[in-house]
Amino acid sequence: MKNIILFITLLSVSFLKAQSFSGSGDKKIQVGANFQDNATGIFASFDYGLGENISVGISSSYALGINTDNVGKAFAKRFDIKARVNANIGNVINIDDAFDLYPGLHLGLKNFGTHLGARYFFTDGLGVFAELNVPLAKYDTGGLTPSEKLHNQFTVNAGVVFNM
Repeated sequence: MKNIILFITLLSVSFLKAQSFSGSGDKKIQVGANFQDNATGIFASFDYGLGENISVGISSSYALGINTDNVGKAFAKRFDIKARVNANIGNVINIDDAFDLYPGLHLGLKNFGTHLGARYFFTDGLGVFAELNVPLAKYDTGGLTPSEKLHNQFTVNAGVVFNM
């Protein structure tokens, strides 16, 4: 798994160009860690700019470091993928040209929720990000199993972002 993440990161670095969020056609890849109650994991997302302040994308997370007696070892119980839409308001609040703040909504295999993220670019193509995720609606309203609880809680993602 570490080799796959290293390969994706190196491949992404080789395609760097651009600046903070610049609008239509802008592409961002974020790779980092996922932190939550009773688990840590890996997180990746891709966002594509549709207009000056709107982007759509996809994100995914995979939980590691969990009690396999409760959740199990099945890939499907640890994995989640989400479609997302963001309102990129960094240029609206105008803190810095290299800073982007993006609230948004996501719809995944496990829940529907909202997120608030921030990106800061050190160069035209490389930066850091942090993102907070909160589920708004869980697909199972009854008693959630341990694996369903894993994907229906407050999470924090942090890592590097590449501007392509």
